[in-house]
Amino acid sequence: MDTRLGKVVKQHLPDIVLIDIQMPVVDGIEATRRIAADPALAQIHVVILTNYGMDEYVLDALRAGAAGFLVKDIVPDDLPHVVRVAARGDALLAPSITRKLINRYVTQPLPTIKNTGLDELTSREREAVALVAQGLSNDQIADRMVISPLTAKTHINRAMTKLHARDRAQLVVLAYESGLVTPHNP
Repeated sequence: MDTRLGKVVKQHLPDIVLIDIQMPVVDGIEATRRIAADPALAQIHVVILTNYGMDEYVLDALRAGAAGFLVKDIVPDDLPHVVRVAARGDALLAPSITRKLINRYVTQPLPTIKNTGLDELTSREREAVALVAQGLSNDQIADRMVISPLTAKTHINRAMTKLHARDRAQLVVLAYESGLVTPHNP
């Protein structure tokens, strides 16, 4: 990354980066893409902040590797929670964004994408990815699958590796876009 943000991120290696979607030189989605593409920055989770909750920005941000997408009307007291959730590697979307995405998938499901790599997953890994897409935590996934939380985490991590997903947010997008889960059939 050749931007000032890139230099700061590489110098300090923070756990979380909050990025505005509209920035000079490089927009937030491109900055996220660059952070996600740099192996030296693999441990960094990006949360994008915006004044707009437009669907295409959200999906582009998640595809680029963002761990979350928030609208700037977030209450400042909620930011510590945001940081903790993102640091765990969990996906985080503003409630208004979640409603819009659900409405989009319910009213106009996206066509499935072929050759997503899902065929490389074991049946248990596919099951774990489907449960991640439902928004379940590792403990909840373990309960549903009747396995230990550590085994649930292992299934999810292996699926992420096989699917080249940076985090749980990308797993959710992949699960819906591939047709593994649908809004009516999680």
